Amino acid sequence: MMADQILDTQGLACPLPILKTKKAMREIAPGGTLEILATDPGATQDFEAFCKATGHTLVSSDFTNGVYRFVIQHSE
Repeated sequence: MMADQILDTQGLACPLPILKTKKAMREIAPGGTLEILATDPGATQDFEAFCKATGHTLVSSDFTNGVYRFVIQHSE
């Protein structure tokens, strides 16, 4: 699945990946998707909590070669 936009937060520590995601989601149309790349070990919990708090949908998440990849769908 190709996301509408990709946000690379590799090398950034909490809370920067979430803050940058929050800002990027404002530019995503309702129903659109944002793919986030992260290396912060806490990213999985952070993005699950972010989606729960905002109502956005965590479409997928995986971890490959030291990089976490999340796809979030804009809910509004």
